[in-house]
Amino acid sequence: MNIARKIIRAHLVQGEMSPGSEIGIRMDQTLTQDATGTMAWLQFEALGLSRVKTELSVSYVDHNTLQMGFRNPDDHRFLRTCAGAFGAVYSPPGAGICHQLHLENFARPGKTLIGSDSHTPNAGGMGCLAIGAGGLSVALAMAGEPYFLPMPRVVRVLLHGRLSGWAQAKDVILHLLGLLSTKGGVGRIFEYAGPGVSSLSVPERATIANMGAELGATASVFPSDERTLDFLRSMGREDEWSELSADENAAYDEELEIDLSALSPLVACPHMPDKVVSVAELSASLPELHVDQVAVGSCTNSSYADLRLFADILKGRRVNSTTDCCVSPGSRQVLGMLAEDGALMSLLDSGARVLECSCGPCIGMGSSPVSGGVSVRTFNRNFEGRSGTRDAQVYLASPAVAAQCALAGRFTDPVTWGEAPARVPFPACIPDSRRHFIFPQEEGDSRPEIVRGPNIVALERFSPLEDQLEGEVVLKVGDGITTDHIMPAGAEITALRSNVPAISRYVFSRVDADFVRRAEEARNKGKGGVILAGENYGQGSSREHAALAPRHLGIRVVLARSFARIHRANLINFGILPLTFVAPADYEMLHCGGILRFSFAELFPGGEMGIAAADTVVRVRNDLSSAELETIRAGGLLNRVRTGGDSRH
Repeated sequence: MNIARKIIRAHLVQGEMSPGSEIGIRMDQTLTQDATGTMAWLQFEALGLSRVKTELSVSYVDHNTLQMGFRNPDDHRFLRTCAGAFGAVYSPPGAGICHQLHLENFARPGKTLIGSDSHTPNAGGMGCLAIGAGGLSVALAMAGEPYFLPMPRVVRVLLHGRLSGWAQAKDVILHLLGLLSTKGGVGRIFEYAGPGVSSLSVPERATIANMGAELGATASVFPSDERTLDFLRSMGREDEWSELSADENAAYDEELEIDLSALSPLVACPHMPDKVVSVAELSASLPELHVDQVAVGSCTNSSYADLRLFADILKGRRVNSTTDCCVSPGSRQVLGMLAEDGALMSLLDSGARVLECSCGPCIGMGSSPVSGGVSVRTFNRNFEGRSGTRDAQVYLASPAVAAQCALAGRFTDPVTWGEAPARVPFPACIPDSRRHFIFPQEEGDSRPEIVRGPNIVALERFSPLEDQLEGEVVLKVGDGITTDHIMPAGAEITALRSNVPAISRYVFSRVDADFVRRAEEARNKGKGGVILAGENYGQGSSREHAALAPRHLGIRVVLARSFARIHRANLINFGILPLTFVAPADYEMLHCGGILRFSFAELFPGGEMGIAAADTVVRVRNDLSSAELETIRAGGLLNRVRTGGDSRH
């Protein structure tokens, strides 16, 4: 067996491990963060349980740490008191980014982890099967319910050689994105193997696994080997190590090969992570492109090794006077190590700004670029407007490339950079970061009171799906619509995450300012709202508000050419029917304002049906399992569980 199938087999609760067949797997660990966690805890609370049933659940606060006004601190207090009441670990604002903290403190080889953040697969660098999902799926996992999904195909990525020169782990995943696109990993787990794996440290592996989310992959996983043991030993957790590798001659569904020694520094151009070119090519084609900002950090590249490399390149030099430079350490532990070895002073002396240990600029939470500015970021996404500046041009690159851009104020050819700095091992003395967590009391102790502020609004109950629906097309969009397009982030909007009626006012606000009015008018006329979309609808962040808020506005159907995995699951969780065209060209026939008539008596799992549109009939299909269809008919997964159904999506 390969590694992925070994872990799934050990956690399999229901189903058979045949690609595409529905399986249910037990989850050992869960994580939530503050942008998605408040809703997840409200959903867990609605299940009526007194304590989480996982081995470990952690509630992190890392996204909206600005605490502007009462809403954010109220939500953080709510999360802290929920964690205390229900037996979860709480990570307060400023402790660090959930994925970096989880890698340092809790991820373990062979375990399963589900998180309400699309970059949860970061822990795959530790040999953990880690999957991103919507908050409701995570709430159910905290309740001890299996996580249901189609059995993924397992792709072996065979690594040869070792990275050399200025190439870094970021270039491995950028190479794959350029090769496969943002849809290339849908329905797949990427398992890394081959002699090149041993040359990569756990933080490097985590960078690659993290951005597997940009491929649309369900998860990415590395073996647990001596390098894994080295990392756990440095964290004081060597007793949690176990070896995990694929059997000799293990079978895979697909295979790719990468020669690490042939890779050179790469960059993803605006506005998608798969628009990949070499830095040498970009510098030659756009020699006068001025870099207005460099931002280093995020859950992808905020480890000690990443930031120490960045600091070493900047040491004794000044950031370009017309380039703003900011650094977000991944955790207090990382910041402490940089302070101990003098790298922090190198950053400060260079003119870089050191920000709080949080997600920050990655989700447009401060440090936005100037109008029309060019920003080079070591982050994982460069979607239009995500930085907080709608017309910014965001490039994704490694810390090494970012450092050169910070110094020169533009992209330069790597042949001019000289010799790359040597890798730096972990310091002998590593600061203890577990002291920053708040651990729950033992079961049976008095339960703390859950405290909620006035912005925390009770969950809405949605109506079941009726047999007949007259729907109005309230929006038509093209390919590559992300959850950032659907439900924008940023300080103002994310502060409303606990208040669905309020946050719903911003749905598609950066795409079509009239969308909310049209959706509400259709709902008030008794018509279900319908959204038309192109390929890969809902890619990007796992934020379930991108499904929950449209459902509040009366959206009942999304008819698209294809869907991203997590968003498709979120639509089903809240009773929105995802349908695709039998003939993709029919997308062109339908228009905003058109009326569609659905007869759901024809609806059966995996089948086709006709919908009446003006004087024609459009054929559509679904890829629903019987359990998913039952969820939609019930009006959503929470309705179904409340009435005694199982937790299958």
